[in-house]
Amino acid sequence: MAHQHLKTAYHGLVERINRFPQGAPPSELLYGILKMLFSERDAELVSLLPIRPFDARRAAALWKMGERRAGEILDGLADRGILLDIEENGNRVYVMPPPMAGFFEFSLMRLRDDLDQKALSELYYQYINVEEDFIKALFVAGETQLGRALVHEPAIPPDSGIRVLDYERASHIIKTATCIGIAMCYCRHKMAHVGKACDAPMDICMTFNHAADSLIRHGIVRPVTVSECMGLLERAYENNLVQFGENVQKQVSFICNCCGCCCEAMIAARKFAHLHPVHTTCFLPAVDEGNCTGCGRCVSICPIGAVALVSAADPRKRTKKKARVDEDACLGCGLCVRTCKVDAMSLRSRSERVITPIDSARRLLFMAVERGKLQNLIFDTQALRSHRAMAAILGAILKLPPVKRALASSQMKSRYLNRLIDRYDEFHLAERPES
Repeated sequence: MAHQHLKTAYHGLVERINRFPQGAPPSELLYGILKMLFSERDAELVSLLPIRPFDARRAAALWKMGERRAGEILDGLADRGILLDIEENGNRVYVMPPPMAGFFEFSLMRLRDDLDQKALSELYYQYINVEEDFIKALFVAGETQLGRALVHEPAIPPDSGIRVLDYERASHIIKTATCIGIAMCYCRHKMAHVGKACDAPMDICMTFNHAADSLIRHGIVRPVTVSECMGLLERAYENNLVQFGENVQKQVSFICNCCGCCCEAMIAARKFAHLHPVHTTCFLPAVDEGNCTGCGRCVSICPIGAVALVSAADPRKRTKKKARVDEDACLGCGLCVRTCKVDAMSLRSRSERVITPIDSARRLLFMAVERGKLQNLIFDTQALRSHRAMAAILGAILKLPPVKRALASSQMKSRYLNRLIDRYDEFHLAERPES
């Protein structure tokens, strides 16, 4: 009976995790990971928490205990990186982050004595790097993805004429953040425990804004100034690391500085390049074939293998090679441009700009629609009790592009939602001038 109760507790936790747009496919490895991170009691309690932010009073009601005791448990979970807490209008609210970017990473972003990080790293490696279900679910399902590549700013000449928007620059994200935290790179820390880490810098993982504020207060990351963070960005540039940030324009919560060998986003981009697991920048490298010597520097530096050497088709030099970029796979990071010693590569704008969601709320809504989990956001525990929350969600749905609205409508099978969308379309059609 006790064994069955234990199984039920973790089964409920897995079910809760997978209500979120970024879930984790069940497997024995996942259960092994969760048993290291959550006690049986933790699993029971966390499985009852809403997807949307909640406070201690709400948790106490769900857990059927006093608010003070609920607050103590919530703070303990935040200390371990299971929850994030945010100060909102003088009230502390909590949210459970997804496994990634979230509590998987937080468990290895510092050294801990209360956790066997080597054993946990080995489980992570098997679950994420060997099995592919989690990586596919995280990076390949749907059209809207968790993260995006940021352009390698030193590769952009000041007189290039290329238009780089503020949110496309890591430097701008750093300079405008309300709070900045730095921690150990989860990916390279994990790989170090399985004997596969490279020598790229470890203490270089960047968190920002609300996420950084919570992680700093709980000792998971250390606070840094804008100046120190900019210095770390320069160090990342010097080590040819790719900046991989949250796929939003405003209030970016993280920037990882990724190598091609350890970092899961780059591994996914290499394995599933043509499925676009990582949103690209708005730029592509252009090869000047007349200047290209075929040295191969660009090939070796590309973290996802999007550059190759092919025959230069020169009848006078039959062995001559030239660089060729697979534009469908290329992230547009620009590392290859800076590496070229003969100025044979330069950045140019893509024919169409890549659309980045404005904020995390819209990104999650897009992801939920595309992954068939919209109902989990709408019928979340808290949303059912708040007309304001329901109105906000439906309002966001109405602002989706037409194709996504239709997909949302078919998922919900709701006459009310259908009518809202119809009325929204009628109103905007009436507003549109005749062509």
